[in-house]
Amino acid sequence: MKPRLQASLGQQLVMTPQLRQAIRLLQLSAVELEAELVTAVESNPLLDWTETAISVSNGANGSSGDERESAPESSGEDHRDALPPEADWGASDGEPWYQRIGPSDQDDDGPVAEQVADADTLHDHLLWQLHLSPLTARDRLIGVSLIEAIDDDGYLREPLDAIAASLGPAIDAGVDELTTVLHQIQRYDPVGVGARSLGECLHLQLSQLPADTPGRELASRLANGPLERLPKVGVAGLAAELKLEVAEVETAVQLLRSLDPRPGAQIGAIAADTYVAPDVVIWRQHGLWRVALADGMRPRVSIHRGYEGMIRHASAADASYLRGHLQEARWLLKSLEARGDTLLKVTRCLLKQQAAFLEFGDSALRPLTLREVANEIGLHESTVSRAISRKYARTPRGTVPLRAFFASGIDTGTGGEASSTAIQAMIRRLIEAENPRKPLSDARLAETLKATGVPVARRTVAKYREAMSIPSSQDRVRMA
Repeated sequence: MKPRLQASLGQQLVMTPQLRQAIRLLQLSAVELEAELVTAVESNPLLDWTETAISVSNGANGSSGDERESAPESSGEDHRDALPPEADWGASDGEPWYQRIGPSDQDDDGPVAEQVADADTLHDHLLWQLHLSPLTARDRLIGVSLIEAIDDDGYLREPLDAIAASLGPAIDAGVDELTTVLHQIQRYDPVGVGARSLGECLHLQLSQLPADTPGRELASRLANGPLERLPKVGVAGLAAELKLEVAEVETAVQLLRSLDPRPGAQIGAIAADTYVAPDVVIWRQHGLWRVALADGMRPRVSIHRGYEGMIRHASAADASYLRGHLQEARWLLKSLEARGDTLLKVTRCLLKQQAAFLEFGDSALRPLTLREVANEIGLHESTVSRAISRKYARTPRGTVPLRAFFASGIDTGTGGEASSTAIQAMIRRLIEAENPRKPLSDARLAETLKATGVPVARRTVAKYREAMSIPSSQDRVRMA
């Protein structure tokens, strides 16, 4: 073996500092973005807040050029057309996205309250704990991706290999590495968060109890599977199957019932009277659906022209210092503009695909995946995922998360597809219309859906019914 030099030609994706900053800003929530900007303005003398509001001409009256923001035209006019529009940022290509519209462009009937308060979400609570943990920068980035995949109930539903794929090419991590970081997150408050199943959720909570807690070991054993038999055989039957005393099993069952099967709901659930700040606004004007960035989500930052003008007159050392901060300021503004453009691009695609959802509700939600949106707008799936993470849209149907526009689907008997959300809406309507004394069983619901062209298995109906927290037919009889 002899040392030698060899030249080779190849292509490699390089993550520039600007690209890293753009990706990081894209996945921030509105609250985190505001905090990021406050820090940037305080640390960079070349950045300043823009105090005066700048109106965008013809932005709110639907002038020429704003058709680029619209989805397919819908027939008829109704009260939803009266939703006050904000500036249409496609109508004025020369204006930066972060400028504000003037007071005259606002409608006094707009829901101002929803723009002044933001809920303390489960993700915010977990991210706060993540940044306080003694982790490396790499593990912290992995932790952010894991936390973003945790739903409002506190469960990690997405497979770890899919999360690992979304981290690339910035981070090449395996499932084992993600599992290590996940175990760290599972020690956060609330106890049980980050579990991948009900059994794991209960195990995490049991592990925090003192070792001498009565029934702790048996409860941990029941959580592995036998607990699923409890509704069918009862405590006595379960004790007979396990060949244990009824009192012993009763103690373990009572301990399990004292645990929280939805730990994330303690923090992550947004109550009906809690307001959130929408990131985008969707409204209908003259029969066309339109979208714009919400006024409160346009950070008012700009380059301090006074310091910029000092560069040419400053000494070499001072000029170098100011040029460095000027470059950082320009990168930040470009990243903010890219963030707004990406958010609008994704929302326009969602509006185009799910206009019927806004018109008719959940029953009209069509199957839509991250891959479909990514392919249509020419972005990576992970970019789309970051763009919709903890982002909200103000619509005529209320303020909804952008994730609500996505749904899995199944093939129908007519050659089309029905989304899981639409099927859940059908099941709910059938149950609401049933005879309370003779409620529909899961098998009967499946037969009814099949007759309407939606072939769904009984176990699928049961899964959707449980996801909507609707009791079984037997329990509904007792409730009646």
